[in-house]
Amino acid sequence: MNTASRMGPTGWAHNGRTPVYRCWAEVDLEALRDNLAGIRQRVGPDVRLMTVVKADAYGHGLAAIAAHLMHCGTDLFGVANLAEAHAIRSVGRGWPVLMLGACLPDEVARAIRDGVMLTVSDETELRHIASEAARLGMPARVHLKVDTGMGRLGCRPVDAVKLGIALGRSDAVRLEAVYTHFAAAEDDAAFTRKQEARFRATLEDLRAAGIPFPMVHACNSGGLLHQPNAWFGLVRPGLLVYGILPSGKRRLAGSLSQGFRPALSLHSRVSLVRAVARGATVSYGHTFTAPRAMRLATVSAGYGDGYPRAASGRAQVLVRGRRCPVVGRVTMDQTVVDVSALPTVAPGDGVTLLGRQGTETITAGELAGWCGSIPWEILTGISYRVPRVYRGAQAS
Repeated sequence: MNTASRMGPTGWAHNGRTPVYRCWAEVDLEALRDNLAGIRQRVGPDVRLMTVVKADAYGHGLAAIAAHLMHCGTDLFGVANLAEAHAIRSVGRGWPVLMLGACLPDEVARAIRDGVMLTVSDETELRHIASEAARLGMPARVHLKVDTGMGRLGCRPVDAVKLGIALGRSDAVRLEAVYTHFAAAEDDAAFTRKQEARFRATLEDLRAAGIPFPMVHACNSGGLLHQPNAWFGLVRPGLLVYGILPSGKRRLAGSLSQGFRPALSLHSRVSLVRAVARGATVSYGHTFTAPRAMRLATVSAGYGDGYPRAASGRAQVLVRGRRCPVVGRVTMDQTVVDVSALPTVAPGDGVTLLGRQGTETITAGELAGWCGSIPWEILTGISYRVPRVYRGAQAS
């Protein structure tokens, strides 16, 4: 749903009438535009941008985000599967799309017909892709992936030349790029440097063998921030486009961490406020016992909406601009919070689970920390039943 909205005094999104949602996510399209522009400015005009929009654009809503990013100047899209590629094609045909995951054998023909670029990791994949491309009479465009230390996809560096030669011999397959993926760019500087060195050596081997490849790419968001020498001609930002710095042990210079702002916030509403006596227990498993007389609010969001069960008894939410602790277990559709310090809270009031309310902000990194998780999982875990409400210059 595309709905321009703004935050009201009690923390809910509205457009001149009472909101109809129990739980919803707001997406600031201007923040996305500015984040992408900031990345563009950082890497310069000679480096192309592949925006990664896997997992429903990191929970922001793939079709709407892809359409917006097309207007904001992304060069390519990176997806995990063909359903995501199809969603992009539905809002703008002709945009280059790379399937970052391995293509299943029965998906290859459809990918070729749809013009999706495929990742190739070994000769078995290559033979099947070439066979399907020849059968269809359509060339397959591929990116050769080199495994420099991620251990997930890609050929070994020592096998890259052999695979590259096989690619060059096939009239049905066109090599578009060679790439790798950093396993710990935000955490381990030494290992990342080793990966970069392995990759550079592999590129030299391919060049020495006379294998042409128009593009080279290696950097995800962490690599973009921490490995500027490895930008090559293309970078693949994901989390950073959505305004969140990848969490890790490596520290950034002040200027590198400035200028990004989260595009997504998650909101709900108070459904009930109850006074409970000292000794009362709350939620499944009675894991929380009131240490005193308390005022508790039931919030209309739970793990069925993507608010993590791991937040139980650890997290905080924002009500009337104040931090309120989660008490007891988060359940499928509801969460209980302590509003004892806010005597005027009433049913219908807005609750911010993630984002800003008043002068307080709960970040994806903070919520992830409470849950023993990572920001990627927090964002992509927001469920399909949560409406995405878009605001900003492109919202309609």
